[in-house]
Amino acid sequence: MSSSTSTFAVGTLERGGGRVRNTFRTWESEEQRRLVIMAGEEINEDYPVEIHEYLSTFENSIGAVDEMLKTMMSVSRNELLQKLDPLEQAKVDLVSAYTLNSMFWVYLATQGVNPKEHPVKQELERIRVYMNRVKEITDKKKAGKLDRGAASRFVKNALWEPKPKNASKVANKGKSKN
Repeated sequence: MSSSTSTFAVGTLERGGGRVRNTFRTWESEEQRRLVIMAGEEINEDYPVEIHEYLSTFENSIGAVDEMLKTMMSVSRNELLQKLDPLEQAKVDLVSAYTLNSMFWVYLATQGVNPKEHPVKQELERIRVYMNRVKEITDKKKAGKLDRGAASRFVKNALWEPKPKNASKVANKGKSKN
């Protein structure tokens, strides 16, 4: 099985065969060191124990992204888009573009380049603007339609109107004649 290595400024995290080698520089106690060994992890002195949880979470996130990409890549783009309406197609395209640019942002950061000073920042902002436009369109579609006739009848019947004085006399005269 091949293994892939991701290098960080403070250490190395190796993935291979479903096993993760996490390395530590220091331990807070001998008990902590034994727990790490009992968990089946090999111990080297490459990064501090304080970031172990962050690196594990990061490694799990990379695995989740990898699985998502495999799922997305298993279906041809044309096949996927044929099943969707134009608004959904736009959403897929925007999310794909945003994800790709976000991953490039992370790549730049790992290479020591400040992504805030790179054109990828403007591209991400441009994509965000379009995502907001699509969201507005979606929200307008979801918004309820107003039936003006029903609304005016509802308001008219809900408002209190005083009865005219002569209307009650007319009603009483009609009752006494019968």
